[in-house]
Amino acid sequence: MRDQISFSRAAATLGGIALLALAIVAAPLVSGTPRSALAADPAANEHVISVSGMGKVTVKPDVADVSLGVQNQRESAKAARDDAAQTMNAILAALKGLGIADEDIKTSMLSISPVYDYNSSSPRITGYQVTNVVSVHVRDINQVADVIDDSVAACATTVNGVAFDVADRAAAENQARDAAVKDARSHADALATAAGVSITGVASISENTVSYPFPYYGVADASKGGAPGAPTVPTPIQPGTQDITITVTVAYSI
Repeated sequence: MRDQISFSRAAATLGGIALLALAIVAAPLVSGTPRSALAADPAANEHVISVSGMGKVTVKPDVADVSLGVQNQRESAKAARDDAAQTMNAILAALKGLGIADEDIKTSMLSISPVYDYNSSSPRITGYQVTNVVSVHVRDINQVADVIDDSVAACATTVNGVAFDVADRAAAENQARDAAVKDARSHADALATAAGVSITGVASISENTVSYPFPYYGVADASKGGAPGAPTVPTPIQPGTQDITITVTVAYSI
């Protein structure tokens, strides 16, 4: 009997503890003010001014990447490959004659594919086409026209495009970044003054970098010599300008 009474008292005690715990958990719900687990964190109540800033630097490109090569068609794959290889060797010789280093010439595409005649009742192979393209990094911007013209003189059949850039991009981005942060702080100071508060620090910051190439065309420098058979009038090429833009988003503590 005594054991039964002790068990009942223990059960009652445990039940009381359970009810107390339930009351503590349910209290915020009963009062109608649910609380987040982050509410106890002072950072969750931090006041900030969030602004964006932009910095732009306009640069004149001093390097370029030129994509060019050869494409031919012959009756057999071997004949097409042999002719394309001979032409590409001549192109490479012309490029190296301009002082282009091996590490600045990279094969970007090489393909051999059949050519079909679809006019008959069933498609039939009439030959094979070979495409061999290299990407040439030109460190002297004044050589871009020579790279194209001397390659064409060496029987290049395709020039797929020219992409201009600056060799020291990091320096230009740093200038744009400094301008963007200063622009953001200027906006934040104006808002803080209007609101009658003071900026005490930076809570967070992020950035985005965008480049806007703006090529245009004109007459290239014609004073340089070219390979035998090169055009007497150089291909008109001008790099134009390029805008490097950085935007930042900054949250300032107040």
